[in-house]
Amino acid sequence: MDTSLLHKENAPGNYKCAILTISTSRYEKYGKTDRPERAEDVSGKLIWGMLQVKGSRIVNYELIPDNMEMIRDTFKKNLYSDADVIISSGGTGLSPTDVTIEAVTPFIEKEMPGFGELFRLKSIEQVGNSIMLTRAIAGVAREKVIFCLPGSPNAVKLALELILPEMGHILKHVKGQ
Repeated sequence: MDTSLLHKENAPGNYKCAILTISTSRYEKYGKTDRPERAEDVSGKLIWGMLQVKGSRIVNYELIPDNMEMIRDTFKKNLYSDADVIISSGGTGLSPTDVTIEAVTPFIEKEMPGFGELFRLKSIEQVGNSIMLTRAIAGVAREKVIFCLPGSPNAVKLALELILPEMGHILKHVKGQ
């Protein structure tokens, strides 16, 4: 018998999610919006769709610029919302404007380094050694799971293919069930 299945028993099958897209260029073009299709946000739309297919409910979508204070304010607001999971895309690279990791890290109470390690390992097939440029992370704060993903649709798809099969299991642990 596969003992890993026992650990996933009674894990929540659906959950509430917040999706945050960090993109200055989209924000300048579209401003605040509540749906990814209203901002030509391919990655946000992909996250939304893949979550819904799994039965999850989207409780918030926000488009924000690469601005430290705005990212922090948005994450803080979502940490006090009814979302179980917060997934962001964008701002995880090395350019001077990529500040998502710096903005989010102070909120994280427990890191999940295995996510970043696994994501980079699986990404090598797609982007080769360029994987060293991403700082994708995951962690837990206020009994919510946080994933900070790169903005590329291919990276988002790969990350969600890794995350979604384990999400219920992760939430079971985070919520102490």
